[in-house]
Amino acid sequence: MSNWYLQNGKDSDVVISSRVRLVRNLNGFKFLSKCSKEEQEKILEKIKEIVHSLGYGLKYLKLEDLDDVTKLSLLEKHLISPEFVMNNNAKKAIIVNDEENICIMLNEDDHIKLQVFSSGQELENLMNLAIEIDEKIGEILDYAYNKNFGYLATSPINIGTGMKASVIVHLPALTYTGNLSKVLRIVNNFGMSVNGLYGEGTQNQGDMYLISNNQTIGVTEKEIIANVKNIVEKVIEQERTARKFLGKNVLELEDRVYRAYGILKFASKMSSDECKKLLSDVKLGVDLGIIKELDDSKIKKLELYTKSGNLQKHFGKTLEGYEREIKRAEVVKQIMN
Repeated sequence: MSNWYLQNGKDSDVVISSRVRLVRNLNGFKFLSKCSKEEQEKILEKIKEIVHSLGYGLKYLKLEDLDDVTKLSLLEKHLISPEFVMNNNAKKAIIVNDEENICIMLNEDDHIKLQVFSSGQELENLMNLAIEIDEKIGEILDYAYNKNFGYLATSPINIGTGMKASVIVHLPALTYTGNLSKVLRIVNNFGMSVNGLYGEGTQNQGDMYLISNNQTIGVTEKEIIANVKNIVEKVIEQERTARKFLGKNVLELEDRVYRAYGILKFASKMSSDECKKLLSDVKLGVDLGIIKELDDSKIKKLELYTKSGNLQKHFGKTLEGYEREIKRAEVVKQIMN
């Protein structure tokens, strides 16, 4: 079975993926910002001891043992955060399974950042899986918990349930019709965060956005999931309405998506930013049934293997900037043909 990021899920024409994250800290240890390297190492050793008893095919990997290309590929899959990679002074590790739908960051901002992932909109199932794993860990290790505030965390925004539910959505039609800013404003007004996946604002290469909850205290896990799901469903509805509007001018839409398809298929070199934008248009064409030459599976592969880290993983060697552009066009031809 292929990894979750190469699969399609519920509402995958708009929803790329879902993630549920739980932040936890251990009793008896200072918060990470005040931990010495020796204490950080003790935290890692304490958690490493229980990995085999958790199940799920999990394995423990120290960050310092991973090469730069592997770290970049994990970043591109959203399994680890930029902050996790950037601070090389801290002692860090991940606990991950072969399917990579479970990835636990150790010593990022907090001792434990438990993450579970899925393609498409699967927030409720992910919540159940995250809580299941969390309870297994909590049976063995003593979490920092306060009866008034809930789970304690380095940042006040993570106190309480410590849960963040997030969904990556693809919104090209809202961008083309000029309605994106209005929809994103509404989402923000409902107490959710919306961030461009490849940069802030509406000029977002790839038209990808991350929607997540802001509040973790004073709400239950089920309420968080229900709130995020409700907002995401409204965004899906708005994007699909915008796509129907674009479909009224079939010639214009076909021209746009097939131009992108043609450049992707025949280009001899391609930058990362150009590729993201072209793939956004091509995915739209595939989802609307205009482009028949590709399917969802190939779109997923194109989205993954054209990213710099996974491109280098695919070819099994380190590639410099210009060579990456040539190899990116090469891997696109391989997948499309």
